[in-house]
Amino acid sequence: MKNALTVDEALARVLAGAEPTPSEDVGLLEAVGRTIAEPLVARLTQPPFDASAMDGYAVRKADVDDLPVSLDIIGEAAAGHPFAGAIKQGQAVRIFTGAPLPAGSDAIIIQENTDRDGNTVHIKDGDPDPGHVRPSGGDFSAGQKIIPPGTKLLPRHIALAAAMGHNKLKVHRKPVVAILATGDELVEPGTTPKPGQIVASNGYAIAAMVEAAGGSPRPLGIAGDTLPDLQTKLAQAGDADVVITIGGASVGEHDLVENALTSSGFELDFWKIAMRPGKPLMFAQRASQRAVGVPGNPVSAIICTHIFVRPLIAALSGNGHNATIPREARLTTPLERNGPRQHYMRASLERTADGDVVTPAESQDSSLLSVLAKSNALIVRAPAAAALRAGEKVTVLPIDF
Repeated sequence: MKNALTVDEALARVLAGAEPTPSEDVGLLEAVGRTIAEPLVARLTQPPFDASAMDGYAVRKADVDDLPVSLDIIGEAAAGHPFAGAIKQGQAVRIFTGAPLPAGSDAIIIQENTDRDGNTVHIKDGDPDPGHVRPSGGDFSAGQKIIPPGTKLLPRHIALAAAMGHNKLKVHRKPVVAILATGDELVEPGTTPKPGQIVASNGYAIAAMVEAAGGSPRPLGIAGDTLPDLQTKLAQAGDADVVITIGGASVGEHDLVENALTSSGFELDFWKIAMRPGKPLMFAQRASQRAVGVPGNPVSAIICTHIFVRPLIAALSGNGHNATIPREARLTTPLERNGPRQHYMRASLERTADGDVVTPAESQDSSLLSVLAKSNALIVRAPAAAALRAGEKVTVLPIDF
């Protein structure tokens, strides 16, 4: 399309120069889903001692080289209750999983290979297995760098950080994303629309997507179709990292978002891309603050947020662009030749014994939220892509929004 950027060109401009937000210290549970800002160094050694991995008897390996053998039981060791003495020749300590190996011992005989008679254990057979002892530092050692910066912290990382001795973590601040719906026709959910009005749903979907992507959404409500109202609402987004406007991004008589942004100090970068749905996408900057104007049609707004805003939030959060990894799937139905814009078609992706198959939705109208709700993937078709037969492969993006 003449004068329209490709999706890749537009995304590159949106992400250009995006630097991670400053760091802050938060508790372990607050850190879930956040990006760690510095290498996490172990404060402790894990395990802190040689520990038994099995229930059985702690012994000297030299005493069990020739079996069968009988040893004197001199005590017991359990997790949290170590044996205080030391094992000498001909002796054994009853031991349970997680307990420290007593001094003098270097092997574990599992209980299945023994018979006990009072304070004597008869070891019948079975060589000591080195795997029955968890060596000190076998997991990590104090001073070791374990979790690199840029890691998005999942529950497994939180468990590791806790075991390393940390109760607070230095993570990047969640990017603040201000969200402004525009249009005289919009009313809040729960309000009965008057003639000519519709319920504003896009802002809620985008706020939920921002939250899921690791950002902190700040809804600014609805601005009417007047320049002063738009400017007043935008003034509430002064400290946000990203501003998302919904609707009014085209060039119609009532599309005032561009004027509102430029008069508020933003410099317009582009406002049209070769994408379907989502042609009237707007991008502007004010110092480090970025504004993304998505179309008003619900599907267009949501898909544009997925393609452009989610990677931006990831970049600002410090964990890279976090793009959805495309896959290939076989079509269940034929597709016509694509038009001049890159098309993101709503579709149903299914895994079968013969591989992934995908079925495009019958209607691709960008106002139909019900179709999007039933979809779990987008078929990505390049501009002017040739017609395809059923059974041919296409690129798909699995979606989770």
